[in-house]
Amino acid sequence: MSSINYVANTMKIYSPNAYKLLFTSSLFVSFCIAVFLSLVTTQAQAGIRQYSASISDSQWQLANDSRLQCTLSHQIPHYGQASFSAKASRQLNMEFELDMLLLPDNYSLAQVRSESPNWQPGHGGRVLADMKLYKQFNPSLPKKVAWTMLSELEQGMSPTFYYNDWYSEQDEISVGLSTARFKSAYRNFVACVGNLLNYGFDDISYTVLNYQSNSDKFTKASQRRIDMIREYLSLDPNLELVLVDAYSDSYGGRWSNLKLSERRADKIRDYFVKNGIDANRIEAKGYGEKRHIASNDTILGRGKNRRVVIQMQKM
Repeated sequence: MSSINYVANTMKIYSPNAYKLLFTSSLFVSFCIAVFLSLVTTQAQAGIRQYSASISDSQWQLANDSRLQCTLSHQIPHYGQASFSAKASRQLNMEFELDMLLLPDNYSLAQVRSESPNWQPGHGGRVLADMKLYKQFNPSLPKKVAWTMLSELEQGMSPTFYYNDWYSEQDEISVGLSTARFKSAYRNFVACVGNLLNYGFDDISYTVLNYQSNSDKFTKASQRRIDMIREYLSLDPNLELVLVDAYSDSYGGRWSNLKLSERRADKIRDYFVKNGIDANRIEAKGYGEKRHIASNDTILGRGKNRRVVIQMQKM
């Protein structure tokens, strides 16, 4: 006796609807098999291209290591480069950028997930963010997401980007950041970030310094400011030109005030050169009583007019 006949005979004993139940069950099984085969066929038609460095090829390195910028970079074979960077600023900052060899051809979204690497299975993944892909631009992520990605990497997880190929919507792209050789480079990166200047180029690119009355000595606040500028100049070779324009108030004779402003401008140039700044990068000039910005009838107004304006230009 076959298995089906046996089941049917057995069910006939206990239920008058046995054949109907058996027929329904067979239809359900057939439906499940059809759905499964359909899914398999769909997945075969819609491919997924995966980009990630293998354990042996994975490299993380500190590309920039200065008091002005820190960059932690990671090469993704046949795809491009991932980088985390922070710059000198008043506030702690961080940015992630995905430098693609083939830039996006239209606008779309990529899902950023934290996944368990192949050699460390068993940990469930989670969604971290959505990343906007703009046509012909490298995509980036802001500070909070960037720090979260670094934290996930430190814990052995792999931040991975998923998006549809803009040339073939049926194909999906997967780009993973490898955890191999990450921790040592990350420790150096964190040390670099902790050593960044607490001010940036935008904070000092246009600076007004003030002097004590009838003197070429700075006020205390202005002395601190010029020390900041000197330190920044010594660290940034991309600053092409530093303009130093000195002015005086109208207290005293015009000629003496002109010479006083020239001495002030020259003293600042000499201060920079003495601290290793190339003299060719500095232009200093005194204007005397010209271009007042306040009334000379009050002590406060004259204090504002006794000033030096320092402007810096990048290449």
